[in-house]
Amino acid sequence: MTTWRTWRTRLIMFFAVLGPGFITANVDNDAGGIFTYSAAGAQFGYTLLWTMIPITLALIVVQEMCARMGAVTGKGLSDLIREEFGLRITFVMMVLLVIVNFGNVITEFSGIAGSMQLFHVSKYVSVPICAFIVWALVVKGDYKSVEKIFLIASVFYIAYIITGVLSGPDWHLAMVQTVKLPSSSVWHDKSYVYMTVGVIGTTITPWMQFYLQSSIVEKGVSVRQYKATRLDVIVGSIFTDIVAWFIVVACAATLFTHGVRTLTDASDAAGAMKPLAGQYAFILFAAGLFNASLFAASILPLSTAYTVCEGLGLESGLDKSFREARFFYWFYSLLIVAGAAVVLIPNFPLVKFSILSQVLNGILLPVVLIFMLKLINKHDLMGKYTNSRWLNVIAWLTAIIVIVLSIALVWNTLHS
Repeated sequence: MTTWRTWRTRLIMFFAVLGPGFITANVDNDAGGIFTYSAAGAQFGYTLLWTMIPITLALIVVQEMCARMGAVTGKGLSDLIREEFGLRITFVMMVLLVIVNFGNVITEFSGIAGSMQLFHVSKYVSVPICAFIVWALVVKGDYKSVEKIFLIASVFYIAYIITGVLSGPDWHLAMVQTVKLPSSSVWHDKSYVYMTVGVIGTTITPWMQFYLQSSIVEKGVSVRQYKATRLDVIVGSIFTDIVAWFIVVACAATLFTHGVRTLTDASDAAGAMKPLAGQYAFILFAAGLFNASLFAASILPLSTAYTVCEGLGLESGLDKSFREARFFYWFYSLLIVAGAAVVLIPNFPLVKFSILSQVLNGILLPVVLIFMLKLINKHDLMGKYTNSRWLNVIAWLTAIIVIVLSIALVWNTLHS
C-alpha cells in the first residue's frame, strides 16, 4: 500500500511539472530538424544513425543542467549570463542568437508552406493564416493554456514513428548502424562532416537551453519539484530522438534505397515518399511536418523574446499582460511577421538558408555550453546543486566534440 502511495505521489508530481522538458525537446524536431534528418537518411542511408545514442545522452545532460539552474536560481539563462558576465558579453551573444533564431523561424514558416502545398494549399494562404494563429495563441493565451496546446502538439510526433514502420526499413542494418561507429575514412568527406554538424546542431540547439530555463522559471518549478522536472527532461529527450531516428530510417529505407539523394526541403521527402512507401506514409510525414512547423513557429520566436528581455532586464512572460510586457510581445510579433514575410518572397533560397541555420546552431552551441558550465559550477550561485564530476565530463566532452566538428567543417570548406 505504501509503495502504491509513493508511486501515485510521484506520478502526480511528474504530471504537475510535465511540460517544459518534454515540449522543449520535441520542438527540436522542427521543420529544419526534419529536413536535416531526412537529408541525412536520403544522402547517407543508415550510416548517420550512430549519432543518435551519444546525442541523446548529451541532450539529457545539457537540458538537465538548464532545468536545475532554473529550479535553483529562479532565473532564466540570459538573466544569469548578464548578472555573472556583464551586459556587453550578453548583448553580443543575444545578437548572434537572434540571427540564428530568425533563420530558424523562417525555416518553420517554410515548413508550413511546403507541407500545405503537398495538400494543394498555396503558401500565400497557409502562411498568413498560420502566422495569425501562432501570434494569437501566445498573445491572447496564458502560460497554462499555451502549455496544454504545446503538449498536445508534442504527441502528434508519433506520426513519424508510424511512417518509419510503414517505409519497410532493413531493421537489422538500422540497429547495427545505430550501435556501430563509422570508419575513419568518412571524416575526409566534407558532406558527411557538414551533415554530422547539422544533425548535432538541430538536435542540441542554443535556443532550447534559453527556452527551457525560462519556461521552468515561469511555471514556478522549485527545488522541491526538481526530481520530477528531471524526469520530464529525460523522457522528452529520449522521445524526441526516437522520433529523429525513425525520420532518418524512413528516408534511408525509401529515398536512399531508390537513389533519391538530393532534397530541397522537408516537404520534398514527403513527396518523394508517396510512390515509394504509399499514400499513408506520405500523409503522415506531411501532416507531421505541418504540426512540427506550426509548433516550432510558436516556440522559437517565444524563446528569442524571452532571451532578449531577460538579457536586457525587461519584463517577459505569458502571464504578463501586453501593457506589462510591451517589448516582449512586440518583439515576438515582429519575429513572426518578418519570418512569414520572407517565406512569401518569390525565389528566396530557403533550402540553403535552412541548412546554414542548422550548421550555425552547431557552431554557436559550444559558446552557450561554456557559459552554462561556468554558471552551474559556481557554488555561490548553485550551492549544493553544482555539477557532479561525471556530468562535467559529459558536458565538456559535448562542447569539445562540437568545436572539433565545427573546425573540421570550416577547414574542409576552405580547402575544397
